[in-house]
Amino acid sequence: MRRLLVTGADGFVGRWLVRTARDTGIPVVAVLGPGGVPPGEWRDPATGAPPVETLVADLREPEAIRRIADVRPDAVVHLAAIASGAVARQDPVATVAVNSDATLRLATALARTSAPRFLFASTAEVYGVEHSCAITEAAPVRPGSPYAASKAQAEAALAAVAAQDRLPVIVARAFPHTGPGQTTTYVLPALVARLRAAKRAGTRVVKAGNLDAVRDFLDVRDVVRAYLLLLDRGQPGEVYNVASGVGRRLTDCFEMIARLMDFAAAAEPDAALVRPGDIPVLIGDATKLRTATGWSPDIAFERTLEDLVHAQAD
Repeated sequence: MRRLLVTGADGFVGRWLVRTARDTGIPVVAVLGPGGVPPGEWRDPATGAPPVETLVADLREPEAIRRIADVRPDAVVHLAAIASGAVARQDPVATVAVNSDATLRLATALARTSAPRFLFASTAEVYGVEHSCAITEAAPVRPGSPYAASKAQAEAALAAVAAQDRLPVIVARAFPHTGPGQTTTYVLPALVARLRAAKRAGTRVVKAGNLDAVRDFLDVRDVVRAYLLLLDRGQPGEVYNVASGVGRRLTDCFEMIARLMDFAAAAEPDAALVRPGDIPVLIGDATKLRTATGWSPDIAFERTLEDLVHAQAD
């Protein structure tokens, strides 16, 4: 891979992807949104890897799309998105503008310049709510939230660009992933933060949302490794689940985090923390990914939780 362009490079997943790519010798162009944090402020200089080329661009602006296309990368990982379900519910119009419309414009511009291998980071949430076991890529797309709908719409738009302009598009539907650096907008870092606050306050009751939900959690470091492998070995025109195949009830996750913190606590349901339209069970089958790339998760879930706890340590 001669030159990799990463949009959303200063986001949670983007930072890990840029670090991983540069540490393995891949030249990277990091695309940041307006006001984004440059790589020099979050990359470890001790790795000895060369500085990362940076481009600031608002993907909603045609001129920004043109400047990105002029980079002429030979590979792209498109991460830039409104990734919070809560934010998407508050402003679904803006979510479509960023997640779908901007993706279409970016792909079209790239197809007409360097036509790079284009990996789109979608979401397992496009499968919807009607599943009780591991989901394969053959399952129908039935998004049940503005966020999931915007990603499904982007997938359809990319399929059209791929067919018309021969852009080699690979779609990765990642199941929930977490790790150091993820904000408390997401469930596991939020549970760590609430447990830590309760421990400080001397209370053993912690308010929580729906802890009956079952999720297939991956470590972000395993997810970015899957993305890079798909860029190298994935088949254009195909969709790949990125998943562990293991479902974990959030109640069990809460208890594991409490044990890691050496803190006996009980969760108290709080309706204000329940996400509307929450998916009861979300577990993925990543057989297709493993067959294509040889990927499998390296990082044990227990280590991921330990790293989350340590990341919020005083």
